[in-house]
Order: sequence, then structure tokens, then C-alpha cells
Amino acid sequence: MVLFGFFALVLVSVYWVNRAVKLFDQLIANGHSAGVFLEFSALWLPAVIAKVMPMASFAAAVYVAHRLSADSEMVVAKSFGYSPWRLTRPVLAFGVIVVLMMSILTHVLVPKSAEQLRMREQELSGSVAARLLREGTFLHPSDGITFYIREITARGELRDVLLTDRRLEGRDVTYTAERAYLLRDDEGAKLVMLAGMAQTLDLGDNTLSTTNFTDLTYDISAVLAPPTTTRRRIQFVPTLELLTQAPAVSAETYQPLGRVLETAHLRFQHALLCGVAALVGFAAMMTGGYSRLGSTRQVIFAIFLIVCVKFVEGLVTDPVRNDASLWPITYLPSLVGAVITVGLLWQAARPYRPKRRPVTEAPA
Repeated sequence: MVLFGFFALVLVSVYWVNRAVKLFDQLIANGHSAGVFLEFSALWLPAVIAKVMPMASFAAAVYVAHRLSADSEMVVAKSFGYSPWRLTRPVLAFGVIVVLMMSILTHVLVPKSAEQLRMREQELSGSVAARLLREGTFLHPSDGITFYIREITARGELRDVLLTDRRLEGRDVTYTAERAYLLRDDEGAKLVMLAGMAQTLDLGDNTLSTTNFTDLTYDISAVLAPPTTTRRRIQFVPTLELLTQAPAVSAETYQPLGRVLETAHLRFQHALLCGVAALVGFAAMMTGGYSRLGSTRQVIFAIFLIVCVKFVEGLVTDPVRNDASLWPITYLPSLVGAVITVGLLWQAARPYRPKRRPVTEAPA
């Protein structure tokens, strides 16, 4: 389990760093704090862990078998009469533990975290700061509204602000200010502009009137379009609901019935694949005997086998989505991996021995 945790940590770190850089730039550029970045990273973490767990269990099993072979412990165990089937028992127990852990992730943590992440994204997209506080960009928070800020200081002061209101037909109002502040009270968000000018263009009689002001308060909350609410995604639906109410979920999420059933059974399949990957890796390492040259060939063979299992996983995706009745083939990758494991262990228990040539007596 220690090695499994190590490999999982390494793989998660690779995924996390790649994602975190983009996420950090996006959130900080939109004016959000580091706390929001940490919250999003935590909500994104269960999906990443679920993605790397099969490979982590495979790597842990292969590494343990490699160390046992390199330290001659495998040879000693076999010399005491331990068959490959008996040597695989600890790996099987390890696989069961990983399957249970993965089941908690796929059935509980990943759907809940994905739903919470989507809700937080909607909340942030609907916040005033996220939609308005961007330097050097012409923003259109709603129809007929254009907003521009040249600079935002460390104290939150907005420099050189432009606000154009074209919501009323035949009347355009343009506000410019040297400085402005974005405030919030019980009535909503307010933009307080200082040292500016309001220009009103009446398109009916083609007249322009200007008004200089020292300070002006503009109701920002009235011009912001409310964030659109999206329908529930299939990734958020509990597994039991996917299995028992598949037609209703399909109608609600606008997804084909095959996609609904595939999503439900993939949650079981991904958990099973974690245990199967460990067994395939260990069984592949059992096929070779002790060699002073090491077990490089067995490691390459194990990698080739797990690639084949993942290839089968990719092949069954489209048929299930096109025909819901084919959902049983979702488990084909785990079945193929189990068959490979049994075949390799059977071969390791009965190693090939070349036939001896018959001894012929020399004529006297």
C-alpha cells in the first residue's frame, strides 16, 4: 500500500501541476483569491485520483514483483514450494482493497465533487467582480452594456473607467471617469465614479448633451444579466438513479440511453480495473524465472498487456453508446484482464521444459 500511495501521489502530481497552472492563471486573472484556487483544486482532486488509480495499482504490483525477483526472494519462495497461485494471494487482497477505495471515489466522491465544482463555477461566473474586474478588456456583461477598465490598483481603485449604456432604444449614454470604486450594499452592487462625465446621445433628434460630475453612483446589479442555470449533467447523477431511472435521466440530461447506462456501469468497471491491473502486472512478472540480467523483459511484457487491456476499453465505448442493450460489454476490459491473469499464472505454474533426447547406447 505504501508503494501504491507513492505511485498515486506521483501521477496525481503530474496531472495536478498541468491543470493547476491553467486554473491559477484563470482564477487570479479574474480577480479571485488564492482560497478560491485551493477550493477548486480540492474539488478537482477526486476525479484526478480516480483517473490514475488503475495505473498506480499496476505500477505498485510490477515494482513489488520486480524487487522480489531482483533480491532473489521470489526464487526462495518458489524453492519452498510456493506456487504462483499462492504468491498471488497478497496481490489479490491488495486488489480488493483498491477496488473498494475506487468504488467510494467513483460512486460517491467524484459525482459529488463534480456537482459542487459546477455550482461554484456558476456562482463565480455570476459574481460582479468576476464579470467586471478585468484590466484592458472591453466587457459586455449584458446586452447593450459595455464596460472597460484601464487599470486596477492594489487598493481596489479602478482607473480610467468607461461605461456605455445602450439599453434604451434611441438613447445612448456613455460614462467616463478618472477613478471609480465597486461597492456592494443591501440593495446590490454599485459603481461609484469620481471626476467624470456623462454623455447622452439622443438618436431621435441627433443631439448630444454632456454633464460633468464630481461623483456619480451607478446601479451595476441592474445591468448584469443573471447567470444562466444549466441542466443537471449526467456525471452528477447517483449510480442508483442511473440504473433504476435510466429513461428519465436520459430525458433530463438530453443524453442517449446508451450513454446513461455506460456512465453507470463504467463506475463499476473502473473500480474493477484497479484490481485487475494489479493482477495482470504481477502475473506478467511471474512468467519469467530468475535471471542475472534482471526482469526488464517481464516489465515490458506487463506494460504491453495493460496497454492491450486499455485498448479493449476504448473499443467498447462506441457500441455501448449506440446500443444500450450492449451494456454488458462495458466489463469486457476487466474480463480480458482476468483471463490474461489466469492464463499467465497457469503457465507460470507449469513452466515449459524441453524434452530430453533419448540416450542411445554406443555399439560395443
